[in-house]
Amino acid sequence: MKQSASSLLARLAVLSKDTMISLGSEGSFTRDQLVERVEKGDRIGEKLAEIQLAWLRSFKEEIKGIYFCL
Repeated sequence: MKQSASSLLARLAVLSKDTMISLGSEGSFTRDQLVERVEKGDRIGEKLAEIQLAWLRSFKEEIKGIYFCL
């Protein structure tokens, strides 16, 4: 399993079982459904991994900006 998938699975694990996440036109998914999709590596799992990587990259840029301002 790729590192991004392991990171994503760790993030999903801390969510409540009742959490629903909407992926636009793909639909809404429970935490457990998303875990299954990431483990399978299907299109939804890959899309969620892409979304997480984009979020992490934006977070990294935000942190760089904060430290640059200090």
